[in-house]
Amino acid sequence: MKELTVEELLNMKDPIVIDIRSPIEFADGAIPGAINVPLFTNEERQIIGTIYKQEGQAAAKWKAMEFVSPKIPILLKTIKSYQTDGELIIHCWRGGMRSKAVVTFLEFAGIYAWRLVGGYKAYRQQILEEIPRNIPEKAVVIHGMTGVGKTEILKILRVKGYPVLDLEEMAGHRGSIFGTIGLGEGHNQKTFDSLLFKGLKEIQESDYCIVEAESKRIGKAVQPQELMDVKFKGLNIYIQSPIEQRVKHLVSEYVLPYEQEPWYDEKISLGIEKVLKRVKDIDIRKRLIETLDEKNYREMILILLEHYYDPRYDHARQDYIGDFINVFAKNPVDAAEQISAKLKELSIPPLFETNSHV
Repeated sequence: MKELTVEELLNMKDPIVIDIRSPIEFADGAIPGAINVPLFTNEERQIIGTIYKQEGQAAAKWKAMEFVSPKIPILLKTIKSYQTDGELIIHCWRGGMRSKAVVTFLEFAGIYAWRLVGGYKAYRQQILEEIPRNIPEKAVVIHGMTGVGKTEILKILRVKGYPVLDLEEMAGHRGSIFGTIGLGEGHNQKTFDSLLFKGLKEIQESDYCIVEAESKRIGKAVQPQELMDVKFKGLNIYIQSPIEQRVKHLVSEYVLPYEQEPWYDEKISLGIEKVLKRVKDIDIRKRLIETLDEKNYREMILILLEHYYDPRYDHARQDYIGDFINVFAKNPVDAAEQISAKLKELSIPPLFETNSHV
């Protein structure tokens, strides 16, 4: 049986990673790019676990065999359908019986695959050790009031070849009370860590990264302190845009794509409830409730910016040590162009050259 370590996997070019854990295990955390071909359903896994506790290992193994036997042909066919030029890697939770069994079945069928030693558990331990060592020494930190389009700016800079870490994308959350609108429930810590590790590996040739000035917690995920420390002493770029442009940008991001969805009004109501708990001004509270009742989301956003988000943002800047470079921009494209020019002026090059004119 061919076996490889997590370290060997991480240095492999374009592996095809097949995760044979149950869907609930896969959803809780997975290797980025892995394909879930579960050996057991969630219910089957639970039944086997109960039998193991009540009747012992032998009875649990027998039940597992009963569940798996009818599935073997379709299981092998499914895994074979993903086989391309890359190496085929099979893993389960700890690299135990499930992955051993599947690799053995594949070998019988003439399909040769690697078994990941230690499984997902070993992968997670490895990346948690490596993340602090892979964080660049320096950071360019993008600041700006809500609605200036910091995420869009990061995406444009990435296309231009700069070493960007989009932490909100990794967290599946926009970092605000309304941060999960259109994004599901946000990623948990395991998923965030996996995506952060992947992002760090992609820019490992660079001695700096470009990040947004997020607070340590983004939705359900928490950034490592080592990354926060690098950000706090980084080069700070502060984006400023007219409030009309910011409102327009937020309407296009939070309202227009989703306002017809059946869950939208409830999501907005829950967000406003949280805001109202923190707003003391009676008139502002009244106006927010009126815009909610009228579904006047443009006016609601304007009130939130002027009386909720903007006053809180200035306070968050105090954690950052270095000077701030101000960029006055009409929109995210304009901001990205100005940042690119400023970095060039400071002899901070992109990670790779592109012909992009975004």
